[in-house]
Amino acid sequence: MLCRHCKRTRSNRPRGLCWSCYYAPGVRERYPSTSKFARRGVGDFLGKTPLPQIPTLAPPGTEAKIRILAERASRRETLWHPDDASLTSGVPAECRAG
Repeated sequence: MLCRHCKRTRSNRPRGLCWSCYYAPGVRERYPSTSKFARRGVGDFLGKTPLPQIPTLAPPGTEAKIRILAERASRRETLWHPDDASLTSGVPAECRAG
């Protein structure tokens, strides 16, 4: 396979680049990793995360709730707000199980 950048030399470095292109300033960052082990997506984050600014009224399990969770993850916020809608939201206390 030829280098993804210069298209002249055989690629022998990660990201499908040749040695010269891989170590040239600014080139490596232009090409995403092709490794199946590369980090993709939001990634794992350890540490304190800020609380979302507002709770959601979307019920658990709905597409709207999943979309909101994905947005929160991309902003590295805590996924669950204490005041998010729950399965028992709007149900009187005397009607709740447990």
